[in-house]
Amino acid sequence: MYNYTTFDKDFVATRAAQFRDQVQRRINGSLTEDEFRPLRLMNGLYMLLHAYMLRVAIPYGTLNGTQMRALADVADRWDKGYAHFSTRQNIQFHWPKLQDVPDILESLAKVDMHAIQTSGSCIRSVTSDHFAGAAADEYEDPRPTAEFVRQWSTDHPEFAFLPRKFKIAVTGSARDRAVIKLHDIGLTLVRNAAGAPGYEVSVGGGLGRTPMIGKVIRDFLPRADLLPYLEAILQVYNQIGRRDNKYKARIKITVHEHGIEEIRNRVEESFSLQRMRFDGVDQDIFARIEADFAEPIYKQASIEGYEIARQSDPLFRSFTDTNLHPHKNADYTIVTVSLKAHGATPGDASSAQMRVLADIAERWSHDELRVSHEQNIILPHVHKGDLPAVHAALRSAGLATANIGLISDLIACPGMDYCDLATARSINIAQGIATRFDELKLEHDIGHLKLKISGCINACGHHHVGHIGILGLEKSGVESYQITLGGDGTETASIGKIIGPGFSTDEIIPAIERLIMAYLDLRLDASETFLTVFRRLGPQPFKTALYTNEVKNHAA
Repeated sequence: MYNYTTFDKDFVATRAAQFRDQVQRRINGSLTEDEFRPLRLMNGLYMLLHAYMLRVAIPYGTLNGTQMRALADVADRWDKGYAHFSTRQNIQFHWPKLQDVPDILESLAKVDMHAIQTSGSCIRSVTSDHFAGAAADEYEDPRPTAEFVRQWSTDHPEFAFLPRKFKIAVTGSARDRAVIKLHDIGLTLVRNAAGAPGYEVSVGGGLGRTPMIGKVIRDFLPRADLLPYLEAILQVYNQIGRRDNKYKARIKITVHEHGIEEIRNRVEESFSLQRMRFDGVDQDIFARIEADFAEPIYKQASIEGYEIARQSDPLFRSFTDTNLHPHKNADYTIVTVSLKAHGATPGDASSAQMRVLADIAERWSHDELRVSHEQNIILPHVHKGDLPAVHAALRSAGLATANIGLISDLIACPGMDYCDLATARSINIAQGIATRFDELKLEHDIGHLKLKISGCINACGHHHVGHIGILGLEKSGVESYQITLGGDGTETASIGKIIGPGFSTDEIIPAIERLIMAYLDLRLDASETFLTVFRRLGPQPFKTALYTNEVKNHAA
């Protein structure tokens, strides 16, 4: 993983010291809240429903055991003993006191962490495939590019106050695990016919109140042209993006209103000027960054214990059936640790659990952890022979739930329990759904299913790209939950379709149950996923199940 230079360390420490002074001036009244607000947002500090919330950057989701342990210390010293891993591969502390935030940032700076650009109308923390550098289906590690873009975008003077926030994601696999098409800019690593490295560039994706799938603006951009091309896109957006209406200020609206051809022409014109400003120094920087992402030295050992444990331990076998992903080294595997125990708050981890994860990473995963946009933790490099020990350590910490990719492995934003923007609760709905399908013992029969819940139209829970999406709204003073179907955040991206009127808090979980029972009736065999059935049959049979209750009772 990337190793901070002296410059990096000094930069982060200086920012923490600057913010300490700004906080002190806010406390003593020298700064009003209106004056302080842009300063705190530049440092990841929000004011939510009950308290401040600090969002700490975990760029492209990668961290080590020392950093995870430092986050656990923050949770214990300055919060309530837990933290929330978000869909942006970051971590959020929901209960810090304002006067303590400078101490938090100073403690994080000591382990090469910060909260810079996790908020505000700037280029946010760059995200990537959470299996990057490990997955068997990857053709190039996207993390050097993500780090390259992070360094370029950090404190970029021209793009510090864009029309709205701006999000960039990178992937190096044909299987999109980074939701590329739903970002302001999506970069897919590709090679041209001559084998030269470059990028397919998409622009104008996004969720929120107006979800849109990004459009390809360049099908091949040479690697050496990346930064000037990004400069060109951001310059065009900065110049013509809407500032009169915050709901129409994202680049997706700019692309929609002007059309992709006009945007492409403007970008290419700007790029022709930007390209001359780069003399190759950026590629020297890229080469230095790339050297930090060398593969770990894989150990040579027997995997016999793994096979024996699978045969003798049903819990271990169930875990390995659901929570593993193929690694590029056949003796290794990628382990996804579920933060979705049935009835738990999705994405939350206690300080004790974070320390266990740090210990496991240091001992058995080459000191690497990843945060996924699905609010889970990844151990990217685990030798199969060590899996029984890893599983035992996870079980002792309540982290061995075998449900990755199943209905209880759902995404949910904090909703109205924490967020002042939310119009409905989401945590209780997520907990209720997970608990109900655990009671029915249907999760494994249902199979692969992406269920996502947002507590408001801002869509932090990514409900638009859930196979089943749930949007919580306020209707006449009462929480109402709208269902969308057919969303997909992968390489076959699609926006879910609204099926009909919303359901009350008491009605939504039975409605989801009817929906699932209908799917089980409609599928051709156990291998046909919910999304495949929906794309084959369309919404009508599911609408019938939701609103007429004409399905078989599989619970009997």
